[in-house]
Amino acid sequence: MLLERRQLRDFDWFLTALAVMIASFGVWQIYNAQPEQTYWQKQIIGIGIALAAMFFVAFSDYRRLVQLAPIFYAVGLFVLLLVLVPGIGHKVNGQQAWILIPGIGTFQPSEFAKIPTVLMLARFFGRARPRPLAWREIGVGLGILALPVGLILLEPDPGQAMTYFPLLAVVIFLSAIRMWIVVAALVLMFVGVPAAYVVGVQTGVVKDYQRQRVEVITNPEAADSRGYGYHTKQSIITVGKGGMTGAHSSSGFSQAQLKYLPEPHTDFIYAVTAENTGFVGSALLLLAYAVLLSKLVLDARQAPDRTGMLVIMAFVGGFLFSICVNVGMVLGLLPVIGVPLPLMSAGLSAVLSTFIAIGFAVSVQLRRFVN
Repeated sequence: MLLERRQLRDFDWFLTALAVMIASFGVWQIYNAQPEQTYWQKQIIGIGIALAAMFFVAFSDYRRLVQLAPIFYAVGLFVLLLVLVPGIGHKVNGQQAWILIPGIGTFQPSEFAKIPTVLMLARFFGRARPRPLAWREIGVGLGILALPVGLILLEPDPGQAMTYFPLLAVVIFLSAIRMWIVVAALVLMFVGVPAAYVVGVQTGVVKDYQRQRVEVITNPEAADSRGYGYHTKQSIITVGKGGMTGAHSSSGFSQAQLKYLPEPHTDFIYAVTAENTGFVGSALLLLAYAVLLSKLVLDARQAPDRTGMLVIMAFVGGFLFSICVNVGMVLGLLPVIGVPLPLMSAGLSAVLSTFIAIGFAVSVQLRRFVN
């Protein structure tokens, strides 16, 4: 009983309340995007389920869950394999990335596979070491990441696959890696990625639709605003329509409600937010994200061990990457690759995995005084 009272007293209610506030704001924007649909109602149910899962994880000992990481990881890989099986995997827009659950909706395994992947990385790199990382250890980390990423690319869902790389990058960076390797990796990324893209276009590895998404950003004037540039063009128009404090149309219809903006309740929910609340509202949302991430970093600094710190910081890297990519995509700064905005975009899989990640952070925080 004393332990339960202490846990309730030390529970990170601020972090939980902030996450619920952002998610609730997301429900409002999902409703604004498509009020005639039931997406916002399903999102409320999803948040309720996600909160229950978060509390379960928070009151569990994260160290025990990390020890079970190989089992969770194997289950995650199995489900990722299962989604590729014809008749089981559900295809949407050419991507077989979902499993249809009757009466509930679609389930996206690639969102949940991030959780066991982070636990596996933290379990391996969380061990105390007297020296910097060796190449063999970096190779093991790449191998842990390669299996789920490879299966996700077979769906194919390159946007979701990209969200896994920040998880490994953060863990390796915080695991006593030699600085010259970090510098070399950054140089290779900034030089190698553009070179690989050019070679991919010339050899046909990069598909036409992928090339067009990049050209919308690099050469927007020449982009077909009625074709491959439509998503980006309409998103920018929707954001601009919001002005400083939000659009107040006498007709009551927005770009999303008039069906001009594609996928307004998922990929382009930030554009809907900008239209309805203007620069002020969208900036306050980014501020809320900054506070959320700062609180997670503070919890990581107070973690009782390296493993707990790595678990939290890996999720921080994933959240930050998804936020930056989604907002950049909406503003026309990055290609459209279908990365949802954490806690805001509609979808049970995304909101559930996000709250589970927050549950791990709370679990670490609750045990910060325990050896």
